[in-house]
Amino acid sequence: MTKPVIAAVALMSVTQLATSAANAQGASPASKFPIKSVRMILAFPPGGASDFAGRLLAQRLTEIWGQSVLVDNRAGAGGNIGAELTARSPADGYTIMLANNAVLAANAALYPKLSYDPARDFIPVTLVAVQPNILVVHPSVQATSVKELVALAKSRPGQLNYASSGNGLAAHLAGELFNSMAGVNMVHVPYKGAGPALADLIGGQTQVMFATATSVVPHVKAGKLRALATTAPKRSVGFEDMPTVSESGVPGFDATSWHGIVVPSGTPRTIVDQIAAGVNTALKNPDLREKYLAAGAEPVGGTPEQFAAHIKAEVPRWAKVIKQSGAKAD
Repeated sequence: MTKPVIAAVALMSVTQLATSAANAQGASPASKFPIKSVRMILAFPPGGASDFAGRLLAQRLTEIWGQSVLVDNRAGAGGNIGAELTARSPADGYTIMLANNAVLAANAALYPKLSYDPARDFIPVTLVAVQPNILVVHPSVQATSVKELVALAKSRPGQLNYASSGNGLAAHLAGELFNSMAGVNMVHVPYKGAGPALADLIGGQTQVMFATATSVVPHVKAGKLRALATTAPKRSVGFEDMPTVSESGVPGFDATSWHGIVVPSGTPRTIVDQIAAGVNTALKNPDLREKYLAAGAEPVGGTPEQFAAHIKAEVPRWAKVIKQSGAKAD
């Protein structure tokens, strides 16, 4: 990643939020939001972690706001299609996006050209949830642990395939990081979303995947896939009995996914704050929290400034992963 891009991200929490506040000066603090339906853009197809988290959140926001929050799946190009649509939408709060670490932190380093600027074109609103990926294999793979998978991959270089939900997404980068840190050569097979990637993994067309807990847990419970480890730096809530990749022979491995709400740059701060308030209220809902946690996603919440700081810290981390692993958007 170039120094100008990193510098732009570093200024996000100050510049973007200050601009939002300035735009809000003429707005009435008491103005009600929303007064009509809100569109929530999901940059990935149905069946994946973003879709699961987004639809649950949209249901709760509909109840809280008394206005429909309509989910709009705009998948493709590693999340870039939905991100561009969001960036070009009116800055009035009626288009929001549930974005992830690919869109907001990794794609700028992965793609040589983007039609949007993740630092300039969005205002962070709230970090919604964090979740580990889970390293899973097809039951036919002769490995019941990370160490056995590493040994198998080393004995068969270039013969094991790992599926991902798309170029540059968490599953892709986790696989490339694993290749680099474990000294193996598994071949990347990208798909247009977690749903089709998991379908082929379950069918045995591919052998390995770093899948979000949300999308993969039901298949593990059904015996269609075998879980080996989680990808967080420490054991995750709900998966305390499952070892991490780091403690299983690849020390320091960390490929955690996260999702958060952003709005187009220029959205008034009064509206940003009202969206943040709605999301934070939704994340306290017992039913939503239970469903998130059951799927391996930990609800977070917080202020726009806190989410901006989180993104700022993640950008150089993923840029380093991409550079070291040689990951590319094919």
